[in-house]
Order: sequence, then C-alpha cells, then structure tokens
Amino acid sequence: MALSVDSKVKELMKNEKAAELLDSYAPGFKSNPQMKLVQSLTFRKLCSFPQAGISPDKLDEIDEKLKALGE
Repeated sequence: MALSVDSKVKELMKNEKAAELLDSYAPGFKSNPQMKLVQSLTFRKLCSFPQAGISPDKLDEIDEKLKALGE
C-alpha cells in the first residue's frame, strides 16, 4: 500500500514505520489520545490546522519519506 500525506491518519497509524516517522516530526502522533478524533482526515488536512505546526516545506519532506517507505 502506497503511503503519502494524502493517506488517512488511521492508515498511517496502522503502519509502524510511518507512525514512527510522523512521531519524529509531530511528537505525540502515536500516543496522543486525541488523534482518534482525526483518524478520518488525511495527514495533509490535519497539517492544514495551525496547531499542527507543520510547514508546507516539512509536509513535502514528510511526503517524500512516506512514499519511500512503500518502495
């Protein structure tokens, strides 16, 4: 399954390597209980909220790394 920032948060959380990667950029991604509230969103949509604190440049970097996981 190809992963990207356009994958749903739920899908990314199920993939251990993707969850570790995202937790390195957004500490608490794996452990914050509030993440259950946003599982139906894509990671891109989640990052569009200012509280996420992920810049567009970082989002592109994350997207490349997520895509590389699927290779």
